[in-house]
Amino acid sequence: MSSDIKFGTDGWRAVIGWDFNFDNVRRAAQAIADFINENAPSSGETDKKTAVVGFDRRFLSDKFAFDIAAILRSNKVDVTLLDGPVSTPVLSFLTMEKYWLGVMVTASHNTPNYNGIKIRLEGAGAQPKTTKEIEALIDQNPVLHLFGQKAEEKNLTELYLKHISKNVNLKKISALKGKVVVDYMYGSAAGYIEKLLGKEKVIPLRDEYDPSFKGIQPEPVDETLSALKKSVPEKKAIAGFAFDGDGDRIAVVDEKGNYLTPEIVSAILLDYLIKYRKVKGKIIQTLSMGYLNKRIARKFNMQFEEVSVGFKNIAEKMRLEEIAFGVEESGSYAWKGSLPDKDGPFTAMTFLEIMAVTGKKASELADAIVKEYGASAYLRSGYPMTKPLDKNSLSDKIKKKLPKKILNFKVAAVYVQDGLKIIFEGDEWLLIRPSGTEPVLRIYGETADKKTTKELLDYGYKLAAPFFK
Repeated sequence: MSSDIKFGTDGWRAVIGWDFNFDNVRRAAQAIADFINENAPSSGETDKKTAVVGFDRRFLSDKFAFDIAAILRSNKVDVTLLDGPVSTPVLSFLTMEKYWLGVMVTASHNTPNYNGIKIRLEGAGAQPKTTKEIEALIDQNPVLHLFGQKAEEKNLTELYLKHISKNVNLKKISALKGKVVVDYMYGSAAGYIEKLLGKEKVIPLRDEYDPSFKGIQPEPVDETLSALKKSVPEKKAIAGFAFDGDGDRIAVVDEKGNYLTPEIVSAILLDYLIKYRKVKGKIIQTLSMGYLNKRIARKFNMQFEEVSVGFKNIAEKMRLEEIAFGVEESGSYAWKGSLPDKDGPFTAMTFLEIMAVTGKKASELADAIVKEYGASAYLRSGYPMTKPLDKNSLSDKIKKKLPKKILNFKVAAVYVQDGLKIIFEGDEWLLIRPSGTEPVLRIYGETADKKTTKELLDYGYKLAAPFFK
């Protein structure tokens, strides 16, 4: 049965066998083919209607990708199908170097019953304008799926890994003493760090192929990483990393087994990039991030801006402006010299470079950030939604009920750009917004200690509850 195909924060995602089925994937593929034929350059040696199709390890991802590639080829698009599961950053890299457009079959960090499609252009996620054009083309033409139109298959992952090797100090990293633990969460980035560092330096976790992800949600956040946090100190490793289902998000664990929040990780990366690589430009982050990067921007007299949630909003800025660093709270980072897209393995290797160059352990890097810029206790909670919530309507309703003080924090500013974000006088903050990728109400907050942040999140839920239940 046909159904609406809508692209959200980063792609179209739906339940396998329900809305995400072969009929609907073929409809989407035809629309993508029509978009390519209407928009891609068609003359010159490099300006061709070229596309690359990749897939993750989810159930039937390879078969969906095969059909997409065959339909693109049937529509006279010069298409390459990657010959095995890859991470989304591989697709992003290939659209920077070799292909006009990339199609990735993945549902990223969603639960195993989901699958999806991401579009990549110029090294990053497609902008809303592009995905709306593709949506508008769905069912405008019948699906053209000609017999025998099999796309050429290639293995291009090594090109991506060479890109990482060229952009980090491998000599310094190789001199680090000790191993790293890498939790691949059964995702498609499995084996990448071994290829970059060498097998002898890596202790892999959950790297086997399992389309069911053994029932877990492959999202690298504190509550899903108990095995990694336990393994790092047990194995006397120098650090631990975890990647999501398609390898673009990352989590970092220090040598003591402590989860480092995206607030701390982003501040470590940014501080290093400014002091050691001398990056210049604007610092940009999504509204779901907090105050450490803002404080770094103040110290170094750099421009600072917040954008709506969704890494594509950062990527678009990176295309148009001089951006030094961009970050989203989901464990997604980019900076000058990297792709304009989130990239888990590249971030992991850069973090190891920071350890090697500074001579500091992971925990020492975190301590140094707190000492220089202040303590950060960032937390996020989620509540399942039984029905969709209109983001703007919810924000307006809560805003009308807001007191001038919350938990002894005086409200300094309130924004309704992408959900409701409350800024307090000391830089503490609270954000309430429905997720753009799954049926969940997200509540985020940051203060100087976990207990207070937890109280703030609980208060945020009480604010939303009358309009949420």
